[in-house]
This record gives sequence, structure tokens and C-alpha cells, in this order.
Amino acid sequence: MASEWAPPPAPYVILTFDDGPHPKYTAQILSILRSYGAKATFFQIGQNVARYPYLTRRAHLYGNSVQNHTWSHPNLRNVSWSTFRSQVLNTDSRIRAQTGYTPRCLRPPYGAVNSLVYRRAAGLGKTVRLWTIDTGDWSRPGTSVIVRRVLNGARSGSVILMHDGGGDRSQTVAALPTILKTLTARGYLFYPTWCR
Repeated sequence: MASEWAPPPAPYVILTFDDGPHPKYTAQILSILRSYGAKATFFQIGQNVARYPYLTRRAHLYGNSVQNHTWSHPNLRNVSWSTFRSQVLNTDSRIRAQTGYTPRCLRPPYGAVNSLVYRRAAGLGKTVRLWTIDTGDWSRPGTSVIVRRVLNGARSGSVILMHDGGGDRSQTVAALPTILKTLTARGYLFYPTWCR
């Protein structure tokens, strides 16, 4: 299933949420997405999946894509091969236990990549997925700023970076309905991302 996904012909964006799952914010985001019939991609941290496996399972059951964001969020440019491997494979194992599939996408923490990260990821069967729009929501710039960054930057195929874990994500939750409503009115669809 995961390897067969292809972008739709209609204008679309890919909403992505990093650093979860979180018992409050992930649950709220999933509820909002579902109310709009929107799908997203959750790049989850393995140790958080271990704590809140039901949220990984719920994200999957609601039709979202759950992908790998490492076990504990290290900068992958600065780790040994054995650490890189365990960070990715341990997270794969936890996600697979909840979804039934092994993630094919890897989003390195901080977007920290170099040629070695790409080679190591490929060696584990992963495609690195970054983003085209950074909302900066991690810095809590204000709900209106998050909304504006998305709406001003959105083009068909945009990959939008937001967060559902790693801190207070109430501004992200508050921004999401306006983002969904406005982009829907502009004719956009919301799809998860899958990697081959």
C-alpha cells in the first residue's frame, strides 16, 4: 500500500507534524484533521511512540501516514553508523507494531542532512523527506504568523512543516482550522506522503 501512493492531479499540499506523538496535541490535531476530511504525515519519535502507542495507531487508522523521525531526535550528521542504525530501526519497530508497515520515509531531526546522512538512510531503505514551508511553529511566533506563513507560501505540492510534540503546540492546534478552511476554499486537497 505505502509504495503505491502517487500525487493526485488536483492541487494538493502535504501537512507534516514532527516530534509526536503527544497525548494532548496529537489527539487534538487528529480530531481537527478528521473533521475536515484531511490527511497528514506524522514524523514520529520512537521513544514517544513507545509512550503513546495508541496515538500512533489512531493516526494510522484515520488514514494518515506515520513515518520515522528517529528514536530520540539526535543530529544524524554527528552520530556513528551504529547509533544512526539503532535510532532508525528501533523507531521502525515501534511504528510497525502499531501500523503494520515499516516506514519508508525518514525526516532527520532539525533537517540536518549531508551526503553521509543520505547514504546511510538509503542503506536502510529510507527516503529522506524534508519540507518546503517551515512555519516556525516550534518558536511559538503566534497563531496568525503560523497561518500567514502557510497561506502565503502554499503551492501545489508544498510540504508544510509543523509540530505536534516537543513543547507547547497550542498555537499550531489553533492555526490548523484556518489553514484547512482557507486552503480547501482555494481548491487544495490534503494528502499524506509515502516513500518508495
